[in-house]
Amino acid sequence: MSDLSTTLEDVPADWAGHGGRGITSTIVAAEVAPTCHPLGPNNKLVIAPGLLSGTAASNSGRISIGAKSPLTGTIKESNAGGTSAQALAKMGCKALIIEGQPKDDAWYSLRMTPEGVTIEKEEELIGKGNFAVVEALEKRNSGSVGVITIGQCGEMLMSSANISIKDPDSHLRSCGRGGLGAVMGSKKIKCIALDAGDAKVEIADLDAFKAANKAFTKALVDHPVSQALGTYGTNVLVNIVNESGGFPTKNFTQGQYGDHEAISGETMHDIIVERGGKPKHGCHKGCVIQCSQIFNDAKGKYKTSGLEYESIWAMGGDCTVNNLDDIAEMDSIMDDIGIDTIETAVAFGVAMDGGVLDFGDSKEMIRILQDEIAAGTPLGRVIGNGAGNVGRTYGVTRVPVVKNQAIPAYDPRAIKGIGITYATSTQGADHTMGYTIATELLAVGGKADPLSKEGQVELSRNLQIATAAIDSTGMCLFIAFAALDDGTCLPALIDMLNARFGISLTADDVTNLGMSILKTEHAFNQAAGFTKEDDRLPEFFALEPIAPHNAVWDFTGDEIDTFWDF
Repeated sequence: MSDLSTTLEDVPADWAGHGGRGITSTIVAAEVAPTCHPLGPNNKLVIAPGLLSGTAASNSGRISIGAKSPLTGTIKESNAGGTSAQALAKMGCKALIIEGQPKDDAWYSLRMTPEGVTIEKEEELIGKGNFAVVEALEKRNSGSVGVITIGQCGEMLMSSANISIKDPDSHLRSCGRGGLGAVMGSKKIKCIALDAGDAKVEIADLDAFKAANKAFTKALVDHPVSQALGTYGTNVLVNIVNESGGFPTKNFTQGQYGDHEAISGETMHDIIVERGGKPKHGCHKGCVIQCSQIFNDAKGKYKTSGLEYESIWAMGGDCTVNNLDDIAEMDSIMDDIGIDTIETAVAFGVAMDGGVLDFGDSKEMIRILQDEIAAGTPLGRVIGNGAGNVGRTYGVTRVPVVKNQAIPAYDPRAIKGIGITYATSTQGADHTMGYTIATELLAVGGKADPLSKEGQVELSRNLQIATAAIDSTGMCLFIAFAALDDGTCLPALIDMLNARFGISLTADDVTNLGMSILKTEHAFNQAAGFTKEDDRLPEFFALEPIAPHNAVWDFTGDEIDTFWDF
């Protein structure tokens, strides 16, 4: 962006086996100075499809975006569904790397085709929300285009800003955590249009690929967790997590929420059906789990889609809002202005704890989103820069963050394995980095007592390694449920990779890939100044027991540090 030039480069041989998170983290680690300012000219934004993106492989539509995070200061990869990963892969693009900053104060848009990238000044869409951007780019490009965009929060460089991806229904999915929308905004890029035309991904052995995909798909659709997700969405977890006593409520002061039924997946399902929405919906082409949904308002008009458990928990339990319509309204606003639902809602919870607004005041939350955050007022910027920023501004001591990123949806005092993931994740508190909930609460891949420390470091480590590998394939993380329980699932995935590229990977190769990615990310963070002392939870978790189990966070630093012994 410094001289508005584009180049096409062959993929270095050492990077050929990477995709998705593997390639984004590899490039960031190799080419970005760990101590650079995340919003300065030396950071790079890397956008990449996965190894199986663009193929007919079920659930392979995830896109990865990486950079140094302005929220955490660590390396960061965030991924989402939508149509962009498949478009990039069909064009033969391993990664789109955006570097430098324009010398002028102008904004730009990018357009990518199989021939390459063009850079154009953008005036029409500056200051507009993401929904308007999608509509405008579809008109400019005859509707068939993939869209990557930032809203007003990304333009204002807020450290909770996300990057939004158009889904098959022209709605939005979010690369939400870590503030990567601010990095895109710092490059002065408002949006990217991806037009693959008739391009297709070549498969080395099509018959073998089809056979492997058939077995893989069967394993996914037959798994009971997949079926529950398809019926009730990820929000099926509200009642399950609440029952466990690990449902963080009222800024992490309680482990259960009295009004949990009002915001549960079962209640949401019934509302969606009653209003003519879609309780089952895919966020990308080829999804067979379909945990997304279309949520309509009381008049039967579209309001939002992909209303996730973590978002509903954050606005619901953490802020004690018991109205799904108000939660859906906030979700829609945050999609449009381009800000992370978890970070922003947890920031609201901290602000409520600090007396800035009252717990449960959803109308004031909606007003602040529309009038303050979207407009970039002083209050809007305080909240829009995350939960840690709110705590520092208002002197709140109960601030649930690790490496300055908000802790989501599962209390680590009552569900201890996820606490290890929060503490050791290379990217700040993030449940998706090593989803121990699968084993602790859902009995997937075995069983673990969520109130016991035993085996939790190993559980988190194994899942973080597996997740890093999955994030490199372009697969949805939810394939892990079948992969952990069904002996046919992982071999079928490996068979697809081998058939796609004409290679001969083994299960050990996939594990080694995951370990290599974690080590690469960890080394970047160490070079950026992070130490083992940063792999810790806030002290209030050890000081304040949480009901109903009166549990505290009781891992020592030495116990946590054994995570990296591999």
